[in-house]
Amino acid sequence: MRAGALRGLRPPGGSVCEARRAGPTGPTERRHGNEGRTAPARGASGSDNTGRDARDCAMAREAVGRPAEETFSLWKREQARLKARVVDRDTEAWQRDPAFSGLQRVGGVDVSFVKGDSVSACASLVVLSYPELEVVYEDCRMVSLTAPYVSGFLAFREVPFLVDAVRRLREKEPCLMPQVLLVDGNGVLHHRGFGVACHLGVLTDLPCVGVAKKLLQVDGLENNAQHKEKIQLLQARGDSFPLMGGSGTILGMALKSHDHSTKPLYVSVGHKMSLEAAMRLTLGCCRFRIPEPADIRSRDYIRRTLGVPGPPAPGRERNQKAQRPKACRKEGSEEPAGEGRPPEAHSAGPRTHQKAPDPVAQEQ
Repeated sequence: MRAGALRGLRPPGGSVCEARRAGPTGPTERRHGNEGRTAPARGASGSDNTGRDARDCAMAREAVGRPAEETFSLWKREQARLKARVVDRDTEAWQRDPAFSGLQRVGGVDVSFVKGDSVSACASLVVLSYPELEVVYEDCRMVSLTAPYVSGFLAFREVPFLVDAVRRLREKEPCLMPQVLLVDGNGVLHHRGFGVACHLGVLTDLPCVGVAKKLLQVDGLENNAQHKEKIQLLQARGDSFPLMGGSGTILGMALKSHDHSTKPLYVSVGHKMSLEAAMRLTLGCCRFRIPEPADIRSRDYIRRTLGVPGPPAPGRERNQKAQRPKACRKEGSEEPAGEGRPPEAHSAGPRTHQKAPDPVAQEQ
């Protein structure tokens, strides 16, 4: 992405970071700072940068207002330029193999918010082995967002931090680079055919799949009675139906990812992967409704950094209704108007957590 398009969107320094890698004797954890507590940000001289961080935070909060029309024009031009580079077909041999032979690592990215704060967020990248779905790498970082949420342009708010997470992995542990990324958002299922999964895929040059939990109502797609009737016909894990827009284009698929799930996932092409392969991969990564690499790690990290002891063990979290401090899902998480709460009010419950109406959350 050109520097002008993302000027002012780069993640500030001094963020908290946690990385995890599975070693010969099992998972080991590396933390910056003292064990179990957050280290203060320090510059090259080692001095405490608390004052600078406070100024950065204040500037970030001032930046969350609606951007100028010139910024909108710039973002639209950038989307159009990058959209021309999207590849919507399989590019790797493992993608064409029915068993995904050759696929060893699947990544997931996510951004979650602290309750009551639309600026402070946690950006996470998790890499899992495939088909075992065991965590081999985890990078979670608290960041301060400097661009506002605007429907249709979420990538300009969040993607820079996710791109940086991929860059850090390439530099530190290139042998653990994922062969594909599952993105908590949409791909070509988007107002301009270029959602956050496409944006991230083009910038990282990695195959990407958009996996959304809510239907984005574009090109005539509506979460109406007819759509809900189709959902009712999804009886077993793996059942699906196409999301055909008014233009006659299939923008994605609604997928029943678990036998006991009453809500489908909305899968769309991001980059360098066909819709058919994206569907098979998403299903192969679902032990529960949501694919294993996506969605949950950043919220867990927020809870840990807030000092919450003893989070539920992986797998049990989806079913356990424990009392926890609030960590928000991302803004505009593919939710049509009227189906979710504003990000300040979201709670971080199980992955199947239901949300109340949100008049602004539209898409990614």
